[in-house]
Amino acid sequence: MTITMLPRDHRHRLAPLLALYAAEMRGVLNGAATASPEAQAALLASHPAAEVLLAEEGGEAVGFAILFDLPEVVFARRCGNLDDLFVRPEARGRGIARALIAAAVREGEARGWSHLRWIVPEGDVAAIALYERIATRADWRSYVIRIDPGASL
Repeated sequence: MTITMLPRDHRHRLAPLLALYAAEMRGVLNGAATASPEAQAALLASHPAAEVLLAEEGGEAVGFAILFDLPEVVFARRCGNLDDLFVRPEARGRGIARALIAAAVREGEARGWSHLRWIVPEGDVAAIALYERIATRADWRSYVIRIDPGASL
């Protein structure tokens, strides 16, 4: 398996993975509507701050992690935000998610991040099981104000 930072002009390659991810998240998020995979890939390609780690096996995309490099004002440093992480269902159980997170941590070490943070829906039991094994649960909760009810999480 290889993990690389996916160049912006190659992000269209994520469309098949994004379709699988969106379908899975609809189940976790109680049927919430999602955008088309092409719209999702276009957003990633055009977003100036989004970065994508891509996991491949045998030249096939099997997983991704979307990262943001953010200011961390408490420590006057930078931190990483892992916004989305996905591994194809048939590729799970082989350490790909763990390897994507490890690659994000290495990226953070190189950039001098104070920490890497992420959120996970309470209903994503498999992801929570992994995160409980490899990370420390944060001391804060996540809250949301829904501005567009059609984009509910």
